[in-house]
Parts: sequence; C-alpha cells; structure tokens
Amino acid sequence: MRLLIIEDDREAVAYLVKAFREAGHVPDHATDGLDGYALAREGAYDVLIVDRMLPKLDGLSLIRSLREQGVTVPVLILSALGQVDDRVKGLRAGGDDYLPKPYAFSELLARAEVLARRRSGPNAAPEATSYRVGDLELDRLSHRVTRAGHEIALQPREFRLLEYLMRHAGQVVTRTMLLEHVWDYHFDPQTNVIDVHVSRLRAKIDKEFGPPILHTVRGTGYVLRADEARGPVAVS
Repeated sequence: MRLLIIEDDREAVAYLVKAFREAGHVPDHATDGLDGYALAREGAYDVLIVDRMLPKLDGLSLIRSLREQGVTVPVLILSALGQVDDRVKGLRAGGDDYLPKPYAFSELLARAEVLARRRSGPNAAPEATSYRVGDLELDRLSHRVTRAGHEIALQPREFRLLEYLMRHAGQVVTRTMLLEHVWDYHFDPQTNVIDVHVSRLRAKIDKEFGPPILHTVRGTGYVLRADEARGPVAVS
C-alpha cells in the first residue's frame, strides 16, 4: 500500500511514517497543504491521510480541489475536530473516512487498509509500472532505464531519484521534497548530496543525447521536462 500522509505536525509525521513502514507499507509525506496537493495530483497512491488543519491550504479545501480535478484516490481525514458536524463537513468535502484525534495507530492502519482494498477492487485501474518523458523511459519492475532506445545503467539511489522526478515530470521538485521522499529523512539543508546525485544522473541521461531533459530551476529545485511532454506518461 502506497500512502501519502499530509500532516504539519512533524513528530506525528515521523511516527506515522515509521509505523506504516514497520507494517510493510510505503508512506510519502508532506507538511503543508500545497505540497500535499501537488503530490496527491501527481503520485499513484492507494490512500491519502489528510490532517484537516494544514498551513497554506487547509485539508478540506485540498480534498475539494482534488475531487474537482478528478482525483479519486480514497481520503482518510484526521482531525482534532471530532463533533458530528465536523465529520459531516469532512465527508461532504470528498473524504471517504474521518478519524478524530487522538487515535490508535491500529485503528488508523485498519481503516487505511479497508480504503485501499476498496480501491484495488476488480474494476480498479492498475498502477503504472513504467513512465516515459520524451524519449526517456523507466520501467519500475525491471529497473531498466533507456533513452532513445539506449539502455542507461543507474545506481539504486539514482534510479529512485529519477523515478521520483519522472512521477512529477513537468513539476518543479524542491530540494526539500527530494530529501524527504528520495532519502526518506532530513539532511542538513546545506548538504550537497542532492547536487552530487543530480549531477551524476544528468551526466547519464542527458550528456550523450539530444536536448537536455533534466533542468535546474535556480533557487528552487529541479524539473524533468521534454519539450513535447508536460507530464509523465503511464505506460502500463
């Protein structure tokens, strides 16, 4: 189960990420509504776990916006607001379940697994196993990467970095997003680990080929974009 946890309490996020991993699942996370909205639109998640009170974009507005954009992934709302009227507002905004705080992780896990099972029913669309941006292709199952038909050998971290960039193709990905979602924990923000890996990746996917596909957005982050592609193409 791939989950996106959108919660601004960093201690709560760290606890949930650790607990879901120990339960055998794959959690991503965002700590404000705008980052969460961007990830939810671009990522292939089984369940979204959304705190109601979020900075930049509150949880209910985030859910409404996703539903307006046609995003149908199940949403479990977490909130300290637990009255009946609060739960009704959450469900009417597009939430599929509502769990008041404080809660037991065992109940949160069970509810998330129920939502994921509903999503993976017989009529559910299969999750993409490969992506294409321009003439660059990545296969998640075989861990094979090609550009213009030529195979490119990547180290595991380079592959994960490229996969993340391809899932968010056309979107500017910040250094913080890469540190949190590719490395899974927080580094010193002054570290050059991202620069080193992006430089190595760029040398492999751009240097011997046509127009660059991996671009630096000065002062912000990186974007993977081909002139003819505005986003990732799910191949299968």
